[in-house]
Amino acid sequence: MKYLHTMVRVADLDASLDFYCNKLGLVQINRYDIEAGRFSLVFLAAADDEAAARKGEAGMVELTHNWDAEELDGGRNFGHLAYAVDDIYATCQKLKDAGVTINRPPRDGRMAFVRSPDNISIELLQKGEALPSQEPWASMENIGEW
Repeated sequence: MKYLHTMVRVADLDASLDFYCNKLGLVQINRYDIEAGRFSLVFLAAADDEAAARKGEAGMVELTHNWDAEELDGGRNFGHLAYAVDDIYATCQKLKDAGVTINRPPRDGRMAFVRSPDNISIELLQKGEALPSQEPWASMENIGEW
């Protein structure tokens, strides 16, 4: 058995691609627009996994966008996507500067949570050992759910 991908249904494909690619830093591997079924599938991978994903050797996130409007709610019942990052503080600052709410700041130098435009929780984990605690992150409160 081999892990392939996790599917996340999205309401606004452009907003989701802006979040996942431009803000979070994922890379688009493939896109399929299926006119007959009125949906689009976009496969994304972490930048460090791009080469492996293009060969089918790394897991990806599949964004599924149905063209006809539908109500998407919940998100928390999905759980979360998790990504390891080189510098948790720099990543969170970049996201914050791009207008992304840091729902669970990296107070511990190890873990943070943000949410996509469709309310999907994204966990960011420091690669290797936790970084030493530092401000302003150490004293930041949680915002909303994560």
